[in-house]
Amino acid sequence: GNRPGMITVDTLLVRAPVEPMYAAARDVERWPEWLPHYRWVRFHEKRGQGGLVEMAAWRRFGPLLPPWPTWWMSDMTCEPDAPRIRYTHVRGMTRGMDVAWDFVPEPGGTRVTITHTWNGPPWPLIGAFAADAIIGPVFVHGIASRTLAGIAARAERMSS
Repeated sequence: GNRPGMITVDTLLVRAPVEPMYAAARDVERWPEWLPHYRWVRFHEKRGQGGLVEMAAWRRFGPLLPPWPTWWMSDMTCEPDAPRIRYTHVRGMTRGMDVAWDFVPEPGGTRVTITHTWNGPPWPLIGAFAADAIIGPVFVHGIASRTLAGIAARAERMSS
């Protein structure tokens, strides 16, 4: 439809220069080593510094509930000159979602912003509600905020 869509933004000032932060964010195949909530990351096709990548993560809903498995496949494009990393989700519940990781130098480190933009799943009526009320704030933010924190910790260790 023509609705503006869901936008979820996660941002963090990382106490590391742009280069190690960008390098850690780009090295998605190592995310499961560094991030306990990632189940696996596999490239199905590599193109340049990106390609078709399959990712699976656990989404937690508090300490007493079991984690929920999530899965998606993305087209990943690295833009080192920006620097930016872009993903377009091509399979999974979030198909059609666009993701951008942006890296901006700031005093004391790097401002990293992850922006998810999505018009919601292709379900009439419930789709927009699901995207705005559940999938965006719960799944996307829940996973993105933990991913950003984990990658930041990795970059801070690499550059200290």
